[in-house]
Amino acid sequence: MAGARYGRDVKTLGQAWGEFRAKRSPKLIALGIAVTVALRVVIGGFSWRDLVAVAAMLVIYPFGEWAIHVYLLHLKPFKLRGQRVELATARAHREHHEQPNDLFMILLAPSEAVALMFMAVPLTPALAGLVIALAGGTVPYAALLTAVLTGQVLVAIYEWTHFLIHTAYRPRSRYYGSIWRNHRLHHFKNEHFWHGITNTLGDRALGTYKDQREVRRSETARTLQPD
Repeated sequence: MAGARYGRDVKTLGQAWGEFRAKRSPKLIALGIAVTVALRVVIGGFSWRDLVAVAAMLVIYPFGEWAIHVYLLHLKPFKLRGQRVELATARAHREHHEQPNDLFMILLAPSEAVALMFMAVPLTPALAGLVIALAGGTVPYAALLTAVLTGQVLVAIYEWTHFLIHTAYRPRSRYYGSIWRNHRLHHFKNEHFWHGITNTLGDRALGTYKDQREVRRSETARTLQPD
C-alpha cells in the first residue's frame, strides 16, 4: 500500500493518483471494467442502441449516487426485533465523517466495490430488460451490457473524485472546484445537503443544493448522531 495516511499529506495530482491506484477498491473496479469490456467486445453487434444505453445511464446515475448517499450511507441505526442495528456501510460512512482526513476511510471496501459493480450497477439495465421482455419486445442484451459498462465507469470516476477531494490537492478547474466545495460543505457545514460527489444534478433536482449562506451549521456534521 502507498504510504500517505492523511489527506493533508497528498498535495499534487500525481501523488494523489499514486496513492489511489495502490488501494484495493480501484484495482477491483478496474478488473470489473476490464471483464465487462471483454464481454462486450466478444458479443459485438454495436448499434445506435449502445448510444441510447450510455445516455440513459448518464441521466440515471446522478440520482443513484444521491440516493445511495442519502438513504444507505446516512441511514440511522434502527431497531429490529428489539436489537439496535447499524448497517456496516452506514457505520463506515459515519466513521468517515468523524475522520474525513483519513485516506484509509474514504474508498469502498472490497465487498462494497464488488456489490456495486456486479449487483447495484447491473440492476437498472436488468430492470429495463425485464420491462422490454414483458412488453413483448426484443431484449437488446448487447446494449444493456453497454449500460452496465457505463455504470461501472461512473463508479470508477466516483471513487477517484471522492478520494481526490479529500486530499490537499486544490481545484484547478471550475467544475472540480464546484464539487470540491460542495463536498466540503457536506462534511463541515451541514450533512443534510450537498450529497453529490461527481455532480450536483441530484442535489439541484431534489432540493439539497443550497446557498451555504442560507444553511445553518450543523452540530452533527462530524458525528451523524449514531445513537
